[in-house]
Amino acid sequence: MKRRAALALGSLAWVRVGAAAPAPPPEVLGIWPAVRLQGQARMTFLGLRIYDARLWLPAHGEALRRYEDTAFALALHYLRRLQGGAIAERSIVEMRRIGPFSDTQARAWLAAMQRAFPNVSDGDRLVGLHLPGRGARFFYNGQPTADIDDPEFARLFFGIWLSPRTSEPRLREQLLGLSGSQGAP
Repeated sequence: MKRRAALALGSLAWVRVGAAAPAPPPEVLGIWPAVRLQGQARMTFLGLRIYDARLWLPAHGEALRRYEDTAFALALHYLRRLQGGAIAERSIVEMRRIGPFSDTQARAWLAAMQRAFPNVSDGDRLVGLHLPGRGARFFYNGQPTADIDDPEFARLFFGIWLSPRTSEPRLREQLLGLSGSQGAP
């Protein structure tokens, strides 16, 4: 009942993706030869499936205590068509929830994300690598799209999903493997 009410109000709903562990994206294995799935979730909006999110960590790396200090990959497997420019613009809005930044930074980061995020369709995959102290690297269906060498950008961008200040705490719990609840895929 609460989920139906939340959808009616237009908020984002996150449910856990099925229990079977998927294969890691090849571009992630090209960076780290062995990875482990930390957590996964599905984003829906007004009942529409948007994407499945998966958080991958190097298999022999440290546990994810503070996302800002940990190397990881966030893979988004899209389930519908979205414009890359709209993804970038929404990212700026969500990054402002995580922490403040200047309008100059916003313009530069928006331009960088517009280069990094092409239009996507059902079946496409965007992967972001968090490189602590360096920034972020992005891939579209296995092909590199952009490196953004700015640790503050990376902290705020990945904070959309992983910061305690996220607009979607349930998603965060599922990606971090803190939620034991099961939802419909």
